[in-house]
Amino acid sequence: MSTPYPFTALVGQDDLRLALLLNAVSPAVGGVLVRGEKGTAKSTAVRALSALLPEVPVVAGCRFSCDPAAADPNCPDGPHESAGATARPARMVELPVGASEDRLVGALDIERALAEGVKAFEPGLLADAHRGILYVDEVNLLHDHLVDLLLDAAAMGASYVEREGVSVRHAARFLLVGTMNPEEGELRPQLLDRFGLTVEVAASRETDQRVEVVRRRLAYDDDPEGFAGRWSEDESALRDRVVAARALLPRVVLGDGALRQIAATCAAFEVDGMRADIVMARTATALAAWAGRTDVLSEDVRQAALLALPHRRRRNPFDAPGLDEDKLDEALEDAREDEEPEPPEGDDDPDGDGPDGGGGQPPAGDGPDSPELPSQNQGPDAPESPDAPGADDSPAPQESAPTAGAPSGPGEQQAVRAAEPFRTKMLSVPGIGEGAAGRRSRARTEHGRTTGSRRPRGALTKLHLAATVQAAAPHQKARGRSGAGLVVRRDDLRQATREGREGNLVLFVVDASGSMAARQRMSAVKGAVLSLLLDAYQRRDKVGLVTFRGADAEVALPPTSSVDAAAARLESLPTGGRTPLSAGLLKAHDVLRVERLRDAARRPLVVVVTDGRATGGVEPVARAGRAARLFAADGVASVVVDCESGYVRLGLAGQLAGELGGTVVTLDELRADSIAGLVKDVQGMNSPSRRAA
Repeated sequence: MSTPYPFTALVGQDDLRLALLLNAVSPAVGGVLVRGEKGTAKSTAVRALSALLPEVPVVAGCRFSCDPAAADPNCPDGPHESAGATARPARMVELPVGASEDRLVGALDIERALAEGVKAFEPGLLADAHRGILYVDEVNLLHDHLVDLLLDAAAMGASYVEREGVSVRHAARFLLVGTMNPEEGELRPQLLDRFGLTVEVAASRETDQRVEVVRRRLAYDDDPEGFAGRWSEDESALRDRVVAARALLPRVVLGDGALRQIAATCAAFEVDGMRADIVMARTATALAAWAGRTDVLSEDVRQAALLALPHRRRRNPFDAPGLDEDKLDEALEDAREDEEPEPPEGDDDPDGDGPDGGGGQPPAGDGPDSPELPSQNQGPDAPESPDAPGADDSPAPQESAPTAGAPSGPGEQQAVRAAEPFRTKMLSVPGIGEGAAGRRSRARTEHGRTTGSRRPRGALTKLHLAATVQAAAPHQKARGRSGAGLVVRRDDLRQATREGREGNLVLFVVDASGSMAARQRMSAVKGAVLSLLLDAYQRRDKVGLVTFRGADAEVALPPTSSVDAAAARLESLPTGGRTPLSAGLLKAHDVLRVERLRDAARRPLVVVVTDGRATGGVEPVARAGRAARLFAADGVASVVVDCESGYVRLGLAGQLAGELGGTVVTLDELRADSIAGLVKDVQGMNSPSRRAA
């Protein structure tokens, strides 16, 4: 087994280290979600955490890590009355994004259960992670059915495996830690809320700190064991501090004043439900124990809010997570005024927030015995200067959308803001696909309603009981059946075939030419596309964005799971110039061709947003028609959003929809109060009768 990178050798990332350590002190906090760009030591920090956790006492020989002091009476390996006890290091179990359901929850041998009446169960990753850490890298890319299983286990503290009436249950309480890059898509709100804390990480822009990161990483790669040995004293000190904080935690008092501050803060930020209050209370208590105190102070509540509330403030996928710290301070102050009298004059710090209340290192202990967290720059490889950037050294915010969308050439107009999004009716691709699980079009999946049966290819996962009995029944006499039981052989087993929903690739082809430049019209168009993007997020689609204006078309956003990125590109989109419609369609066709090579099972839906005009070049209308017929020939489902306005309409978008073999929706319909009753499903749009019409 490779030597993990030492936790104390991490440079910077103070909030990340603090959030992980608080969960090590109090697993009841509920885990951590780490959001950040590529290459910011997210996975390195999580993997290093397991070395700091105390050993776990377990029942000897139990595959489900039962606690000897409180063994699970329903443990599949039980009963444990006479079993001995042993101790082992805390586990960190990694859940791959592409894992199967059986790998996560465990596999039950249906063949032996039917033929022999034996519950032969092979534990999965949830059993391995019990009383340890379950780590999911790229958690935002996890398949929906695995997310559902994680939600169930996290809510009940147990895992259930059901196979045609044969069931196994075992305890599954774990610390859930996930990392993700927001550019690749967001999490479902249900799973997002299951993470107790969240932190945003970014690479430092400080030269000295970046130099130290590279120096330490190269030293580790050259000699992992030697590098870890040089940090062993710091690791041991931090491990002792975690143990001390755990021992102190039951004696920490969460007073009524702190509780009122927690409740007032959650109410002020209008978070849903009560989980945020509970997580904040547990986090503030862990902060006090980490600082070596037995009472929760105002700075603990403030720090807990900064870690527990940002990801619970999002109302839709286009909202950036975050917290208004001025509003937070105001809520805390109001709660203090309701609870406490005015402080006497001369009090140096009536708020009790302290200079470090906004993040970074945890509050220092009050007593002489309070353990201290080793500084990020301690150790033999530390630079001469001990100064480290604080919370205020975060990267400068990106430019605002109007600046990013400013005109860059003659004839262009500055980008306009999108109108308010609205709920859309589901557009679906005709036929039955076999793509990734989602919520848009019909597909053959592992989950959903049963539609038939087949012989299993590989391990049997979903038994079709009636078909299995029907296959075995004619052979009972030949097999010498004498009792009431059914003699079942491997060849008799039938796998259930099921129909569910898949996610599609929704490719937006947006006309950004001068004919679309009217501000009111473009605002409505952007609002409509934003609404469809929101729908794509909810249905777990991939999205892409192609724009065309001037003399050419460009891929503004290659196919991705991040609708946030698509919304940002749309918001900053300027307009102007001619209308190279054929170039836009050909560029979209190329995008689909490449994407088909990468993921042949994911079916596309093309949404063309245009007024149908084609200008520039030789025979622009004829060329656009030929480009559109490429989509019809490939059987690609399509919708044309007609942006033509005014009393005189040419109907060019309708003609384009006919060439594409798709359907058309007018801009007036898009700007209605609800599009739900106006946009038709794409079902049957590629049927021979429609194309002939």
